Amino acid sequence: MHIGLDLGTSGLKGIVIDDTQTILAEANAPLTVSRPHDGWSEQKPAHWITAVDAVMAALRAKTDLSKVQSIGLSGHMHGATLVDKAGQVLRPCILWNDTRSADQAAALDADPKFRALTGNIVFPGFTAPKLAWVKIHEPEIFAKVAKVLLPKDYLRLYLTGDYVAEMSDAAGTSWLDTGARDWSDDLLAATDLGRDHMPSLVEGSEVSGVLRPTLAGAWGLPIGVVVAGGGGDNAASAVGVGVVKAGDAFVSLGTSGVLFAASDAYQPDAATAVHTFCHALPDTWHQMGVILAAADAMNWFAHVLGQAPAALTGTLGEVRAPGRTLFLPYLGGERTPHNDAKIRASFLHLDHNADQATMVRAVLEGVTHAIKDSYDALTQTGTRIDRLIAVGGGSKSDYWVQSIASSLGIPVHLPVAGDFGGAFGAARLGLMAATGAGAEIATLPTIERTIDPVAGLKDDFDAAHARYRNAYLALKGLN
Repeated sequence: MHIGLDLGTSGLKGIVIDDTQTILAEANAPLTVSRPHDGWSEQKPAHWITAVDAVMAALRAKTDLSKVQSIGLSGHMHGATLVDKAGQVLRPCILWNDTRSADQAAALDADPKFRALTGNIVFPGFTAPKLAWVKIHEPEIFAKVAKVLLPKDYLRLYLTGDYVAEMSDAAGTSWLDTGARDWSDDLLAATDLGRDHMPSLVEGSEVSGVLRPTLAGAWGLPIGVVVAGGGGDNAASAVGVGVVKAGDAFVSLGTSGVLFAASDAYQPDAATAVHTFCHALPDTWHQMGVILAAADAMNWFAHVLGQAPAALTGTLGEVRAPGRTLFLPYLGGERTPHNDAKIRASFLHLDHNADQATMVRAVLEGVTHAIKDSYDALTQTGTRIDRLIAVGGGSKSDYWVQSIASSLGIPVHLPVAGDFGGAFGAARLGLMAATGAGAEIATLPTIERTIDPVAGLKDDFDAAHARYRNAYLALKGLN
């Protein structure tokens, strides 16, 4: 048996699988985000500990955990969790979608060695500029920092007592030499940190430590359970959905939107704002376009209307040519391809005929256009996308998935009902660490059905996407 724990922005999920990868039990614990100022996004790491204790108790109540061999970890990336010499947290974790450090990110990005070594733009959401911000605005805290941990790696500290990270998550800090898969002393020095401030590194499928005996006893697990390196949320999800070979890709319509393509080579192109990171498996990488508000945009609009998102999208009927009304989904800035922390969302071209359905379509189409931005950026770097799978809550909307298929001009495959997310991928990585199995166990899921593009709409979506890009440029000029 193997446990996967996925620390998400809105909750912590745990699953238990057996050696055949059948899910035996699952549990969730909710989490909330604090936004004390515009552009800020924080969580208290103590809440993660409360959540993992609750999830483990719930799993124990559902199934016997006495034969568990491993725990794998997945979590939201880029978060700056700062601890002192005693391992005590110094301040709330600054999360992935926090954009306060835009000025610091721009300053680091102006140093050419960052793109050269990391293969990426230094985005405001990445970890290094957050530490630069803390140094300027909270110098008393910066002076006490002994270790900088990513969110899931703080959970690892709780589980094992060890300071360890793995390659896929570390690649999102702006301190990793992504091609060499090692911390860069030069990049760390640029933010007045050293290698001693960083956890040690393992591959995602390797053993990173052993579960503390006290926790094993409290949770009904045997002594000696190994904790795998795991992966950042998207890399772990890719392992969960079997996207581990070049040509395979997935689009995730979760809180954020991700277009993720596996690669068997390191081929960065930072100028496109495509993320080039290590995969959670040895000697593999991935490229990823990221938009900061996907299902989050639909959830925001549904909240404004006081309705459930599914109720709004379920009555739209057949996909048709995009209308004149546009929605730019930049509720908290944007990553790929704009790297723009200051841009904000906007409805454009509303008229007397615009009704609720018009605006709902515009929101879905706006996110679709943003995904097309990422698709264009990835394919311009030479990344192959031969097969595309859709995952995440937004993939339950056939209208949305078919809009994406029509915009990109490729079929989108929907897996059979099941959990193929970060927790499942983390459990697979745990199984690898405990048994020595390799990437061959990260199989693609059975496809329930395929949603094809609507014939004849590709040109309409291309034209709407061009208007969308022009609207971004106009909006940028007003900011």
